[in-house]
Amino acid sequence: MKFKLGDFVRFVDERREGYVTRIINEEMIAVTDDDDFEIPVLASKVTWVHGHSSTPETKYETDEQKPAQGNQFKTTGIYLAIVDDQRTGSVVHFHLVNESSYQLLATLTTGKQEKFKGEFAGILEPQSAVKVYSASLNELDIWPEFHIQILLYSKQSSIIPTEPLLIKRQFKAKDFSGNKKMVSLINQQAWLIVLDKPELLIDPQKLKESFFKPANEKLMVEKPNAEVDLHIEKLRDDYQFLNSEEILNIQLKHFSKTLDAAIVHKLPSVIFIHGTGNGVLRNEIHKKISKNPQIKTFMDARREKFGYGATEVFLK
Repeated sequence: MKFKLGDFVRFVDERREGYVTRIINEEMIAVTDDDDFEIPVLASKVTWVHGHSSTPETKYETDEQKPAQGNQFKTTGIYLAIVDDQRTGSVVHFHLVNESSYQLLATLTTGKQEKFKGEFAGILEPQSAVKVYSASLNELDIWPEFHIQILLYSKQSSIIPTEPLLIKRQFKAKDFSGNKKMVSLINQQAWLIVLDKPELLIDPQKLKESFFKPANEKLMVEKPNAEVDLHIEKLRDDYQFLNSEEILNIQLKHFSKTLDAAIVHKLPSVIFIHGTGNGVLRNEIHKKISKNPQIKTFMDARREKFGYGATEVFLK
């Protein structure tokens, strides 16, 4: 198969272009056009658009690929960064990120049912990144196992040689449950997997201090906004992996936390945007509101703006 996920292709027999969003088998691929319509097509009936920004492997480097002389040598900072495709949300791209001062010799091999395939081999300079793999989140349950091998090298005479990194990982939905972080080397938000996580060292003094926190130390509660959006896509990046029960629990937990904060800060009122949907979230919120002694009353918030999709709570 000459095509990869994320490649930009043009149909041979018709005026149509799009991105490869699924590899069906050795002969068939699925292409999604500008209308987000996925079209199964023979791989022989499309051609890769040369010169397009979507290339099989994209390398990112900064102007400072090597640590400046006299700068402190950074021994950690090797990650796997997973980013959403900017055109097709179902596709993600894996980038090997080297924020350390080491030069890396890295390989990625995927394995499934005792069959292995080399996906990437290359050298990463300090402060650089490279795209090594692409996959569809819709096919997460059939992703192969990742085998990553990394040799760390430096010309500096004072640096003690370190053991190679050997990582074997099978990705699960929970790997995408955390918040994304900005990765400056690729200038994108990404889920980060630390590949060189140092051994956890426990500071006995800090551990002792944690058991003797002052009793008068107060928990700081952040003041909430006047309008609070409870739509799940506003609360979690991994909402597409959650079932309806998990989504409802997350929304109700955020509602309760925000309501408590509004009471602490003595806000006169707060608007909760829950949407219309099937009405389950709205009903659960109204049940909780009706039992809270700190609430004066509640009503549908500004129907001209929210319709029946928001509730305004007035506090005592």
